[in-house]
Amino acid sequence: MKFNLNAGSAVSLTALAFSFGASFPAHADDDLLNVEETIIVTTTAATDEAEAQVARTPGGAGVVRHEDYADRYLVSLRDTLAFSPGVYLQPRYGQEVRISIRGSGLSRGFHMRGLTLLQDGAPINLADDNGDFQELEPIFFDHLEVFRGANALRFGSGTLGGAVNGVTPTGETAPGVYARIDTGSFETLRGLIAGGIENGKLDAWGALSADTSSGDRDHAGRQSIRFHGNVGYDVTDTITTRFYASINSLDQEIPGALTLTNVLTNPQRGNFAGDQGRDINSIRIQNQTRIAFENSSLATGIWYNKKGLYHPIFQFIDYDSADTGLWARYEWEKGPLAFTLGADGRTGTTDANRFLNIAGDRGALTFDATQEAWTANVYAEGRYRVTDQLSLIAGVIAAQGEREQIQAVPAAITGTADFEGVSPKFGVLYDAAPDVQVYANYSKSAEFPGFNELAQVAAFVPVEAQTAWTAEIGTRGRAGIAEWDISLYSADIDGELLQFTVGPDIPASTFNADKTRHQGIEAGLGLKLTDWLTLRQVYQYSDFAFEGDAQYGDNTLPVVPEHVYRAELKFANDRFSFAPNIEWVPEGAYADYRNTTQTEGYTLLGLTGSFKASDKIDLFLDARNLADERAAGDISAVILATPASVIYYPVERRAVFGGIRARF
Repeated sequence: MKFNLNAGSAVSLTALAFSFGASFPAHADDDLLNVEETIIVTTTAATDEAEAQVARTPGGAGVVRHEDYADRYLVSLRDTLAFSPGVYLQPRYGQEVRISIRGSGLSRGFHMRGLTLLQDGAPINLADDNGDFQELEPIFFDHLEVFRGANALRFGSGTLGGAVNGVTPTGETAPGVYARIDTGSFETLRGLIAGGIENGKLDAWGALSADTSSGDRDHAGRQSIRFHGNVGYDVTDTITTRFYASINSLDQEIPGALTLTNVLTNPQRGNFAGDQGRDINSIRIQNQTRIAFENSSLATGIWYNKKGLYHPIFQFIDYDSADTGLWARYEWEKGPLAFTLGADGRTGTTDANRFLNIAGDRGALTFDATQEAWTANVYAEGRYRVTDQLSLIAGVIAAQGEREQIQAVPAAITGTADFEGVSPKFGVLYDAAPDVQVYANYSKSAEFPGFNELAQVAAFVPVEAQTAWTAEIGTRGRAGIAEWDISLYSADIDGELLQFTVGPDIPASTFNADKTRHQGIEAGLGLKLTDWLTLRQVYQYSDFAFEGDAQYGDNTLPVVPEHVYRAELKFANDRFSFAPNIEWVPEGAYADYRNTTQTEGYTLLGLTGSFKASDKIDLFLDARNLADERAAGDISAVILATPASVIYYPVERRAVFGGIRARF
């Protein structure tokens, strides 16, 4: 194992982590945190079960409850996971956000890679592992489960970043009617109506949301209509089944990137030649069935996703995809032994067409291909409780994947690529006290390229799989007024999939780096200072660099800044809450692989609050970037940045949102 933070930096950074840490650990109790009762659900059984799973995990993991973000205007995963340790989130525009854990998909400037995103246990990722996280509607969630790195094995994820699973309510957890209306800056209006029923063995829950906004930049408007629902039935005392359905209709204008000068002087400006946008229409259905035995359980699932992506950018992208998947997980426990065995498989076909972009409309056909992919994983994990306090864990995940593109236009070409990998995991978990855990693990990860990497322009290019060995140590727990969740990790990566922007009329290109290293700290600290005053914080240290690269030496990798700190100080009683917050980036990230250009740091100030008008009605407020700070938030990496490089996205502009929520 390698972890070459020098002794001085390791000590100082660890101390900083304890001082400036993160969200609350999975087993935190409401009395200690002074958490307000959430309104979207009325029971916590599902969340408690998720937190118990985290407590059995020898590594970085956590659960984010709805009440942790209920007072925010919910646009994207950024608004739900901002205080989840180790999750780097940076808004680009509208619902588009960069999401990365431990540098996963580090330089991907669009869509998503290196993470498994799920809703109610079914992956949003397509069969080639790429995906559009915009299909996850955060306003629907009861809670989110975040398993970083190899700790996501139970979801069949063997990626560097891990997995995020958004869990929606059911008729059992959220009976009755729930409604919410948000409004505010930039002509924003958002509404939600949800309802749940329970009748003996049958329960059902459904929600409909609608959103419209002109956006905080020119040509950044968006509209969406979404539905999600589920129906559950207790077949017997030991067999349950649940059906889910999701429908999404999303329309997003793309304002484009800017030069750094424009970001600092005219951030509302758009750069939208060709009336660029991204529209998604999707339907997803799934079933999960669970069977309980005396000392074990079996869970199975099947899902189907049909999606249309209409995406005028450098050309007019018109993709229609259909993906099907299934999974199964068997869990057994008796005495000191526990065992998990699981498998999942995904297969999908995409009709991929591109046209000349004529002011946002289709011109002449430039590309016509059929893309077929499948990905399959088999995984196992064993646990042995040596003593009441000490557990040893070992696991492995074996993955295979195939990508094939049958191209008809501009020329008849067929490209194929096959991948396979075996990733072991070893861990130890020690309960140092009833509410304190210490853990360590060492694991391998493997990520297969998708069509965005392989079919960069037309024919396939020789992009290989990315692999990494990651060492992690950490602790989570609570003592006195404090709760913490802190992990230190170091990942040695072979063939990291890195991307750079070529130009405005040419898609981004991907290459395999030789050796890179990602190491850092994912830290959280919550303090209950009084009965009415709490402080929660997250601190993230990211040291990502080449290792003796022939072209880039030991240069720092671009896009993610070295230090990110967020904090929220919350004053609350039985009727109201008031919570100023801060996001501080002392120094910005590099914009290029040659490390010639580094952005400036920034500080964003915000405020959230709520007022309980009655037992059934709450009012809430969310004010952002109160000082109207101007800075580059996100970057599309290039080889060499210049003052003319159009690669920067400004931080969110000053905005105020508010609304009302009610349960009947």
